[in-house]
Amino acid sequence: MTYPPNVRTAPEHEQASPPAPATVPAPPHRGVLSMTAGRVRAAATTEPGRLQIIGAVLALLVVAFGAVTAFEVADRESAASDVVGRSQPLSADAAAVYRSLADADTAAASGFLAGAQEPKDVHDQYERDIKEASRLLVRAAANTDAATKSGQEIATLNVELPRYTGLIERARANNRQGLPLGGAYLRYANQKMSNVLLPAAERLYTAETGRLGEDNDSARTWPFLSLGLGVVALAALFWAQRRNYRRTNRVFNHGLIVATAASTVILLWLAVGHTVARSQLHAADVNGQQSLDVLNHARIDSLKARANENLTLVARGAVLTPDGKNDKYESDYTTDMKALREALGSAGGLAEDDLGKSPVKAAVTAATEWQERHRAARTTDDNGDYEGALEQIIGPKESTGRSFQQVDDALAKALAHEQAQFTRAAEDGRGALWGLPAGAAALAVLGAAASIVGINRRLSEYR
Repeated sequence: MTYPPNVRTAPEHEQASPPAPATVPAPPHRGVLSMTAGRVRAAATTEPGRLQIIGAVLALLVVAFGAVTAFEVADRESAASDVVGRSQPLSADAAAVYRSLADADTAAASGFLAGAQEPKDVHDQYERDIKEASRLLVRAAANTDAATKSGQEIATLNVELPRYTGLIERARANNRQGLPLGGAYLRYANQKMSNVLLPAAERLYTAETGRLGEDNDSARTWPFLSLGLGVVALAALFWAQRRNYRRTNRVFNHGLIVATAASTVILLWLAVGHTVARSQLHAADVNGQQSLDVLNHARIDSLKARANENLTLVARGAVLTPDGKNDKYESDYTTDMKALREALGSAGGLAEDDLGKSPVKAAVTAATEWQERHRAARTTDDNGDYEGALEQIIGPKESTGRSFQQVDDALAKALAHEQAQFTRAAEDGRGALWGLPAGAAALAVLGAAASIVGINRRLSEYR
């Protein structure tokens, strides 16, 4: 065999091998969600598959409705419990601290006016007020975070109260010896009370009252998510039953009926229970806490007015207003009495029954009498009759002290009534939510199980 020139045949081992077969790419990996979605689409093409999907969705909706209801209502119930058991008691304690401090200052000035031998009942009242304020501060500190605003005010009061009592003891010691320096110590102690202690106590009361308002608002917030899920769950159950009727002409599916009934009970219980709770907590706020707030300020104004009235005689015009024209303590007394009359007017408008209005009216009458007697005492003092004015201020009969006591007793009675009103309404509000979280969870489990049973009854017809 001849070959063309210059053409060389390749050795056998160098001859070209046949081409390799083409590589087929592996199918892309499908994720779990993609595979699940595929199965759902495949199941949805058959009636049994569709029924299984419907059953799962219904059970999920009912369980979600019950779980969210239990969570939201438990949160509202906790806030309502805080209103009754924590926030309002702390607010009341803060007001009591304020009153005790103001009353101690009033008692100290009254005892000083009585002379070298302080009356035992006045001294005992001062001691009780100081002990009560100290006890309440210890309790408040135990229930308050030291880093909060309330904790800082409590720390201030705990530091400054011993300083105040020390000044009072120095004033008493000098007064027993007949030294004029006692009056200076008493005025300095009053400045400590007016400029440091009482403002700190007022800030503490404001902070605790604000926390009470926040808890009240939290307890009254509508559970919109629970209500929305309830409506969606009921709509889905009604749709499933209508679908069942149109496909089978069967009017009732017992499982779906039980699920619908359970969901309806949860929704109605939620709506009615929360509405009642909101109403009672609103009544506790308007008819209780707002009245308590006004009455507390009224009582504190009366105590401050009484202390300034006493100090007017102690200072004998030695302390003037910043403009140098008027007696400071007489000016402060006038301001406090004006605030007292305004607070009593507000308290009368907030009182909702005769038991609340009657003591406020008595306080108004006594305050009017107090001002008249005060004017008479000031006229007597201005005419140079100090002893006569002193008798009109601290005497046992027809004195401003008697009028002040009548005001204080009436306000104490009004406060007790409004406190009872608040506690009753707030406890009723908390009670309206009792058992709802556990009941909603139990009914949701029942409803979910019933919906699955109802759907399975339909599925059994295909087997």
